[in-house]
Amino acid sequence: MKKILWWIIAGTKGGVNRARIINVLEQRPYNAHKLAEKLELDYKTVRHHIKILEDNNVITSSGEKYGTMYFLSSSMEENYELFQQIWREMKEN
Repeated sequence: MKKILWWIIAGTKGGVNRARIINVLEQRPYNAHKLAEKLELDYKTVRHHIKILEDNNVITSSGEKYGTMYFLSSSMEENYELFQQIWREMKEN
């Protein structure tokens, strides 16, 4: 998980927005529309980042279509402290 987090957060252009999504989902689940509103991002941008996070087992979903809710995966919950360390290091540089 450490390598994946470094890549999707620190190693790519959209890492900051993906980190913001992870932080928000740590507090509670959201659907893509509500995430876009909360983070003040375009809905399509949020959907793009959600796909990357899901493909890398950082988040999981429940439900269908518009009502799909997103949660941190069990693996991400176990490694949330590691994510926070990476996020802090990114913000310092």
